[in-house]
Formats: sequence, structure tokens, C-alpha cells
Amino acid sequence: QRELVAEIMVEVGLDPMTMERYPHEFSGGQRQRIAIARAMILRPKLVVLDEPTSALDMTVQVQIVELLRTLQRRHGLAYLFISHDLRVVRALSHKVIVMKQGDVVEAGDSDQVFQAPKSDYTRQLLAAAFDITAIGAA
Repeated sequence: QRELVAEIMVEVGLDPMTMERYPHEFSGGQRQRIAIARAMILRPKLVVLDEPTSALDMTVQVQIVELLRTLQRRHGLAYLFISHDLRVVRALSHKVIVMKQGDVVEAGDSDQVFQAPKSDYTRQLLAAAFDITAIGAA
């Protein structure tokens, strides 16, 4: 069992020698890697990610996104990715659902939603997230 834990720790970029450390001894990025390792050790086909990068600085966010991409390719994973950070959503998602107060206002392929949004609400979100004045004015 320890060998399996050590294996998955290496896969998510952690030193297995840190296995005995206490949670408060890890950085935010390391804690996120631990959370990912805990999910991956079960060999899932679907992983639910709820704001996985929200508390991380930009550099660590990029590392976690790359790790998630690598794990997705290596293990054939599907992600249900819940986030307010549209930059990260765009980096990871193939399909997107935009919700407002619990209702779906737009859904489609990631490229379509980000490049030619149909909903005014989606356009407003994208304009705010990417600091631009208009998206998909066509």
C-alpha cells in the first residue's frame, strides 16, 4: 500500500519522503497535489474538480493545470470542472456549460462558447474575465 501511495505521489510531483509530514507543513500547491493524488489512487474515470486552482498563485495554477492535463492524457480521465476562473476553464475544457443562478444559459464546445458566445450573460462574463470590451459581436 505504501508503494502505491509513493507511486502516485511521484506522479503528481511530490517527494514520497514527505509522506509522514503533517498537513500544515505543506504549501497550497502541495496540498492541491495531495488532493489530486488522493483522487487518482482510486483510478477513477471521472474526477470532479471544484475550484481546484482558486487559492493558488498564478505560477502554481499553471503547474496544476499542466498536471491535470498530463493525468487526463495518461489515464484517459474525464473532468467535471467547476470554476469561476474562465482562463482555467478555457485551458482545460472541451465542453462548457455557463450557469447563472443555477440555470444553464449556454452550453457547447469550449471553442464555440469562448469565441462566439450566444448569451449576453456569457459575453459579459468573458469580457470581465479577459478584460476586453466585446466578444462575439457577430
